[in-house]
Amino acid sequence: MKNKYFVGFSFLSGIMLFAAWPVSPLSFLIFIAICPLLFIAENSTRKINFFWYCFAAIFIWNIGSTWWIWNSTDVGSIAAIVANSLLMCLPWLGFFSIQQKQGKRLGYFSLVAFWMLFEYIHLNWQLSWPWLTLGNVFATHPNWVQWYEYTGVSGGTIWILLSNILVYELIQAFRLGNPYKKTVSIVVLTILTPLIISYFIAQKLATKTAAVPSTNLIIVQPNIDPYGKFNENNAAAQIQLLIDLSEKQIDSSTRLIIWPETAMSVAELQNNIQNNIYYQPIFKLLNRHPSVTLLSGIETYKNYQTIKATNTARKTPDGNYYDAFNASVYIKSNEALQFYNKGKLVPGVESLPSFLNFMGPVFEKFGGTAGGYGKSDSASVFQVKDNPYIAAPIICYESIYGEYVASYVAKGANLLCIITNDGWWGNTPGHKQHLAYASLRAIETRRWVARSANTGVSAVIDPAGNILETRAWDTPAIIKYAIPTSTELSFYVQYGDWLYKIASILALLFIGWYGYSIFRVKISRSNK
Repeated sequence: MKNKYFVGFSFLSGIMLFAAWPVSPLSFLIFIAICPLLFIAENSTRKINFFWYCFAAIFIWNIGSTWWIWNSTDVGSIAAIVANSLLMCLPWLGFFSIQQKQGKRLGYFSLVAFWMLFEYIHLNWQLSWPWLTLGNVFATHPNWVQWYEYTGVSGGTIWILLSNILVYELIQAFRLGNPYKKTVSIVVLTILTPLIISYFIAQKLATKTAAVPSTNLIIVQPNIDPYGKFNENNAAAQIQLLIDLSEKQIDSSTRLIIWPETAMSVAELQNNIQNNIYYQPIFKLLNRHPSVTLLSGIETYKNYQTIKATNTARKTPDGNYYDAFNASVYIKSNEALQFYNKGKLVPGVESLPSFLNFMGPVFEKFGGTAGGYGKSDSASVFQVKDNPYIAAPIICYESIYGEYVASYVAKGANLLCIITNDGWWGNTPGHKQHLAYASLRAIETRRWVARSANTGVSAVIDPAGNILETRAWDTPAIIKYAIPTSTELSFYVQYGDWLYKIASILALLFIGWYGYSIFRVKISRSNK
């Protein structure tokens, strides 16, 4: 009977985690979604049993929130969801072991520390997939988390974990007939205090009225089939569509046009873009409007001849090496072209972790890559004279990395330009979640966001994370907007994921102390 209850609680936790996730209106469930797992951990006696209950809950959360990746890769999506679910069980297993041997207080401390360490690693290693970072859950409620300008999403993760622990302890006290009034006060304060702080920060922001700029930018949403856009037979028509949508909106105040990821889809050498026959209409457009700059996604490559210049370089049959790039380009009449190569690549699809090179043929068979794209080592910004916008060319997947996006701003960016191609997933929660996450980047950096999405949803987002203007999914459209700029640096831009780093150090110290205590016990027993 106990096992049946545990199965039920496991499923309940998974369902609530999924139900709370963007773009669901039930976000408040996140404050109790983990409680069933805490009950199982306290009452389960075998680690292997707890693992399966934990895995079931996390698997339901993963598949419910990210099932849409099936639309771009079927077998790959199954592997990704299962692998991510297994990885997310690791901090829970550590928590279970600590709680069993050291009690609940140290157990709770270990859960927060281990989960924070896990999220930080998952943001930075080669198999990075931080889509389900707990702090992302508030993406559709920017008014709840204005304090992310100080903590980033890591603050939201701690808020969620502490709230669940305290709510669980309140439930237990009430169920067992123990005093609970003090715990009620602590729970209320834990949940409400960040909301109150957020409210006052929002009020302060509302009093800041940025000067209306005399310039504007144009965001283009061409709505080109992502599965057909790389066919060269379609290239000329696609370029002309982008030009037509852009040029009809240009006026004397326009300074920037933003096209989506891989809008310039004919792969070309980076030092030969200006000679590519398909791209001549683009240069003619900019020659007609010399005060306008174009930021566009582009497929490019570099040749290294017989030298393997980078770890990602691919070898051709004739023995030469080259890198392919999912890149962005900045083009202005009579100015040198500027390039940025996507630095945060999608594991399995755009890059293969070095420790999985032996599985290259398997990845290729199911729609992934064995060679991988080349990449930039760090973020860079685009800037030209007589243009007030210093653009951060954030390419698709990069926009879910708070600290990485903040590094663009630290280098001088006064505008976050997110260029993406979310059409691979169809009209699913995937592209809606991706849009919502952009609001968190706006809050963390206090920068405006101009988002150009091939099939939608393109948007303008203000520094408080409010989505001010959008264009419908699956529709060719443009947004013309006079976006103000700012040079102020938020606390988060200056210090990045400081909470993750502190928690990770504490987790590692805790692991070291715990390992040493076990070692001492074994030595003591052996001496007897």
